[in-house]
Amino acid sequence: MAAILVIEDDAFFQNFLELVLSGEGHEVQIADDGDVGLEAAQASPPDLILCDMSMPKMTGFEVIRALKKIDSVKDIPVIALSAHDTAADHDEAYAAGAAAYETKPIEVDRLIGAVNEALAGTS
Repeated sequence: MAAILVIEDDAFFQNFLELVLSGEGHEVQIADDGDVGLEAAQASPPDLILCDMSMPKMTGFEVIRALKKIDSVKDIPVIALSAHDTAADHDEAYAAGAAAYETKPIEVDRLIGAVNEALAGTS
């Protein structure tokens, strides 16, 4: 169905997201940090990006802001993923350019809904 780039540093969540998304028929690529994610997005632009907000080296907020400055990938929707669920976290993610914000632990049905909405351009 869609090519999805997952930028996530935690191996458990990498595997979990790959299992869930590939189970929905999507092609999943994993990047384990922000720098690798930025390179992967530019090398082969996906249809959607899921990005963890708490990563070493470069936060997800920084990754989203950087993506939105690159012409070839700036229009790709990004779903922010985080264990933090404060209004400030949501606000910062949306201000950076996120299309949606999903909290961990991930609810599979809710995530699939957010993915489908983002791919349809309705998020």
